[in-house]
Amino acid sequence: MTEAPRQAGKPSQAGSRVRLVDVAREVGLSKTTVSAALNGTGRLSPAVREKAREAARAMGYRPNATARQLRTGRARLIGYVVGEMAHAPWTFLESPYFAQLTGATAATALRRGYAVVLLPAGSLQREWADLPLDAVVVADPVAGDRIVDDLLAAGIPVFSDRSVEGRAGAHWVDVDAAAATRETLDHLWQEGARRTAMVLPDSTTGFHTGVLAAYRDWCAARGLPERIARAATPGNGPVVAAVETALTGTVEKSERPDALLVVAEANPPLVLEAARRNGYEVPDDLLLVCVSEDMTAEHTQPPVTTLSLQPREVAQAGTNLLVSVLELGRAESSGVLVPTRLDVRESSRRSRPG
Repeated sequence: MTEAPRQAGKPSQAGSRVRLVDVAREVGLSKTTVSAALNGTGRLSPAVREKAREAARAMGYRPNATARQLRTGRARLIGYVVGEMAHAPWTFLESPYFAQLTGATAATALRRGYAVVLLPAGSLQREWADLPLDAVVVADPVAGDRIVDDLLAAGIPVFSDRSVEGRAGAHWVDVDAAAATRETLDHLWQEGARRTAMVLPDSTTGFHTGVLAAYRDWCAARGLPERIARAATPGNGPVVAAVETALTGTVEKSERPDALLVVAEANPPLVLEAARRNGYEVPDDLLLVCVSEDMTAEHTQPPVTTLSLQPREVAQAGTNLLVSVLELGRAESSGVLVPTRLDVRESSRRSRPG
C-alpha cells in the first residue's frame, strides 16, 4: 500500500511541531544542508538557501529553543533596565531619549539573534533570578545601583555606562559628558552669553554628575558664578518649574541669566513658553539649548538648539559590543565612547548684539 502524498508546505502530522527533518524531507535536501541554509552557514547557492528558508517559513518551522540553549549554553535573552527610573519603573518609554535607546537596543539585538526582556528599575533579585538571561543592559544606573552589584555577583555580564569600567564581567558604552558640556557652553559664550544658567535633574547618574562637574569647572575658569536649578523628579512639570526658578531667581534685571542650558529632559515648546511667560524673548534676551531628542525642537518658533546624546548610536554600539563579548566569551572589561551632536538652531544664535 502506497503512502498518500502530503500537502506541500505542511508538517507530516497535523498539530505536531515541525522538525528540521520535516523541512529537509519537504525540499529533498539533507538535514545538515537545511540547517546550514537556515543558520546562514556553509557553502550553499543562493537558490538552495532560499528554497530551504521558504519551505521553513511555509511549514511554520521554529528552532527548538531548549535544544539550542543546551547546545550553545545561551538562551539568547538580554535583560534591559533603566536605572534612573526606579521610582516609576515603567514610565521611561515616555521619554524621547529612552524610547529611542530602548527601541534601537531591541532592534539591534534582534538582528543579532537575541531578544530583549524589559525589567523594572530597582529590581529585586527574585524578579530576574529565574530568567535565563545571557546579559543585562543597565541604562543610566544611579550611584551605587544595587542591581549592578547583584547581577555581577550572580555571574551575569552587565552592559552599562562608564561607571562600571574596570569591573570584572562589566562592559560599557557612553558619551563624553564633560566634552559635550564644554562644547555647548563654549558655543553660548561665543554667541555673547555671560550669565549661563543650567537646569539639572536631581540625579546621580554618571552623565549628570559629569555635566555638573564640567559646568562648575567651566564657570571657575572664567570667574563666573554658578547658576543651577534642580528638577526634583523627571517629567515636564518638574523640569518647567525648575526652568522658571532658574529664570526668576535673581531680582536685578541686569543679573538675570542671558543663556539657559536645560539638561533635564523636557518638551522644548514648554521650555520656550516658560521663558516667554517670565518676560524673556528667545534668542534676544535669552539663548536656549536643550539636551533633548524631541523632534518638536526643530519646529518651534524659533527652532530650539539641542544637544543630542545619540541614543540610537549608543544602543547600536553597545548592543554590538554586547553580542561580541557574549559570542567570544570575553570577561575583561571593555567599552566604547560615542560622540554627541550639537544641533545649533536659531534659539542659541544672537539676532542682534548682546
